[in-house]
Amino acid sequence: MTVRTALAPAKINLFLHVGAVDGDGYHPLSSLVAFADVGDGVSVEPAERLSLDVVGPFAAGLSGADDNLILRALRRLGEASGTGEPGLKVVLDKRLPIAAGLGGGSSDAGAALKLARDVLALDIDDEGLEAVAAVVGADGPMCLRIRTAWAEGRGDVLTDEPRLPPLPAVLFNPGVPSPTGGVYRAYDAGPVAAADRPAPPADWSIGGVIDWLANQRNDLEAPALALTPAIADALRAVAATPDVALTRMSGSGATVFGLYPTVDAAEAAAALLADAHPTAWVRSSRLAVQ
Repeated sequence: MTVRTALAPAKINLFLHVGAVDGDGYHPLSSLVAFADVGDGVSVEPAERLSLDVVGPFAAGLSGADDNLILRALRRLGEASGTGEPGLKVVLDKRLPIAAGLGGGSSDAGAALKLARDVLALDIDDEGLEAVAAVVGADGPMCLRIRTAWAEGRGDVLTDEPRLPPLPAVLFNPGVPSPTGGVYRAYDAGPVAAADRPAPPADWSIGGVIDWLANQRNDLEAPALALTPAIADALRAVAATPDVALTRMSGSGATVFGLYPTVDAAEAAAALLADAHPTAWVRSSRLAVQ
């Protein structure tokens, strides 16, 4: 029996500029999105019926219930392909924290869709699969592509950006959730910025990109910190590591990231953070590995 497996990588918003909510309840945004070389594991194999098992260190925070994004996406795939609900056994190895600002659920769904297409030998191209992925939310298509991109509109207007170099990074989650809805409501209650897309870096070296990112922002960081003070502690912890060049929260939190000049510096910082914060989730990574 054919079993296909894939990494569902963590999504990192290197910056996130957010505008005022529109009449449909959506926020326009501008972001440069990169994917890490760490994430959840997804496996898919043929079966008599559709099922989802969740295992791994963060399995307790999820279930295989009908509202899981993987099942939602696969059912939509069956509708789009005209085959009906697919007979597949899916296993999700949940390695990323829950409600962590890493796009985990959307990335899981994207990986499952691509694996299902292969296992079932479906005649649907990447564009069609992206349309299916939109059922999980505005970031569904980008998390199916898993390519570095500028994201605009509601996050669904994507422009690939192949110039971004692999960025040595540390990902740090303090072990608390940061629910997206609450963060956006807090943002709407305060001063609202604009979804401006900045001019790209003149220098696409690691140092040049980090210097450019330092002039950008994450507009959701302040409201997330107000709701979840542990994120501020996480930012301070990463900022205190040797050689860190930039520290920022990803998405709506609670994961923060630090960028470093070299892989060795990032790995050393991750080791220090893991030792000092044994209950936190800490990973060294490279971002934008295509």
